[in-house]
Amino acid sequence: MSLDQVTEAGNLYIGGIFTLKRHALLDKAKITHVLSVLSHAVESDLVKNYKHLAFILDDVDDEDIVQHFPQSNAFIKEGLDAGGGVLVHCMMGKSRSATLICAFLMNQDSTRTPIQALEMIRCCRPIAEPNTGFMEQLELYYRMGSPDQIHTQPIYQRWLFERLVSESVQVGQAPTDIRFEDEVAPSQYSPDIRITCRKCRRALASSAYLIHHTPKESSATTKALRASDPITSMDLVFTKPAVSEQCAHLFLDPLSWMKEELEQGKLEGRLECPKCKSNVGKYAWQGLRCTCNAWVVPGISLSRSRVDELKNLPGIRLPHGKI
Repeated sequence: MSLDQVTEAGNLYIGGIFTLKRHALLDKAKITHVLSVLSHAVESDLVKNYKHLAFILDDVDDEDIVQHFPQSNAFIKEGLDAGGGVLVHCMMGKSRSATLICAFLMNQDSTRTPIQALEMIRCCRPIAEPNTGFMEQLELYYRMGSPDQIHTQPIYQRWLFERLVSESVQVGQAPTDIRFEDEVAPSQYSPDIRITCRKCRRALASSAYLIHHTPKESSATTKALRASDPITSMDLVFTKPAVSEQCAHLFLDPLSWMKEELEQGKLEGRLECPKCKSNVGKYAWQGLRCTCNAWVVPGISLSRSRVDELKNLPGIRLPHGKI
């Protein structure tokens, strides 16, 4: 496999595993740092003359590669700043290595989209093609703003939670570590809608915790989009929509008043108002179908016939800590 230079990034190169055996080629490129991302360890003799960082990852859609972006970005930057050459390689120099270089290019310019970063690599290596799951994680990283650190980012924490839900449901279990959104990620804007129990008026949620979904008639693939996500611009321009009139359900993030019910370990059940105990909704970790025919996972919903949606007056802020 050839050693290809991502010219717009300086002395940054991409290649496959066999590139490591071409010592003369590596010396000519003045390679000082090697970043390996493989499903197995690299032979120590192949990298003994270089500063080496390795990630053990399979090239599969559900592999968590985004967790490594901060460390790989810092490693690449260190090598380039020192005036050396950096080689990022996987088995074929196609998916895993291209993903890490895309993340670095995006980190260097937070306005750069995953597709734009990938095109920069394809200029020198046309076969570069991250798998579908890796591209989705690059898009996730872009939505975060391509930061130096991601582990405290609400979007990343939510993504991890949704992965946990999916893995739990696949084995017929409810998640054991539930992320209650109002406890870990307070809304960054003043919500325009309060949702209250119709019977006793107890506040249950606000528009900050609504999961907006696309009716199936408009999109064959439904993605849950939250009003509080700081989406910038990709192919999709997201504006906070009103809940469709055809929807009989309001889908929500898990909230702290649901804790007693959701932590029972059941896959599905009813949601009761914490004050008057009237039935206000239902949940199913495996997902629920809305009346608009969209499938939302996880499905945590309030019935619109059992709650009131009240508009907040302009300039009126809810007390701190209140939904």
